[in-house]
Amino acid sequence: MEIRQMLKVLLRWWWLALLPVVVVAAYVGLTFQRPPTVYQVVMRFAAGGEPEGLSVDYDRYYPWLASEYIANGLADMAVTGAFAQAVAERMAVQGIEITPAAIQGAIISDNAQSITVIYLTWPDPEQIILLAEAVSAEITENGPAYYPQMGDTGVVARRLDQPVAVAMPPSLKVQLVGPGLKLILATGIGVALAFLAHYLDPTVREREEIEAVGIPVLASLPRK
Repeated sequence: MEIRQMLKVLLRWWWLALLPVVVVAAYVGLTFQRPPTVYQVVMRFAAGGEPEGLSVDYDRYYPWLASEYIANGLADMAVTGAFAQAVAERMAVQGIEITPAAIQGAIISDNAQSITVIYLTWPDPEQIILLAEAVSAEITENGPAYYPQMGDTGVVARRLDQPVAVAMPPSLKVQLVGPGLKLILATGIGVALAFLAHYLDPTVREREEIEAVGIPVLASLPRK
């Protein structure tokens, strides 16, 4: 089917193509709810230790190199299920029950040279501070225990930032993605309905439709 014919079909059945869009638009307008504001805490931790077998006065390159490996290791550890389980247990001691899966999904980690960075996102501005304190305590008090190879190397992780909850309102893009996808789907359904109606319609409207099946047209009456 040529593009010109497709446009004719859509113009002929425009009301049918528009119907799903109108219905979905009305539904979206009546049920739309603004996504909730979430809160984020960003904490940085300095990590380091003395490599085994080196004196304090030895080339300082190796302690700095070791600190980078430690920071990277702590960042990887912070997004594991074992770490989330330990944080959940710390929260349970305070009488707050949070599943390890929820905690694991709320943590994003990174590392920059000898610094471990933890990004914690949560919907409750008060609870996120308690959660951040539990995450911080697990890293500083028990972080090296996740790596047997660290042994008694004097590894230290020190928090550099106090946990502060920063509100992160939903962006316009986030608010429009859901309704936009629904309207696009409704548009596709409307177009499909228009072509289905054209396919099932037995009415002959143009001479080309008759000629397409091999029947010659001898004459036609002009539309007044």
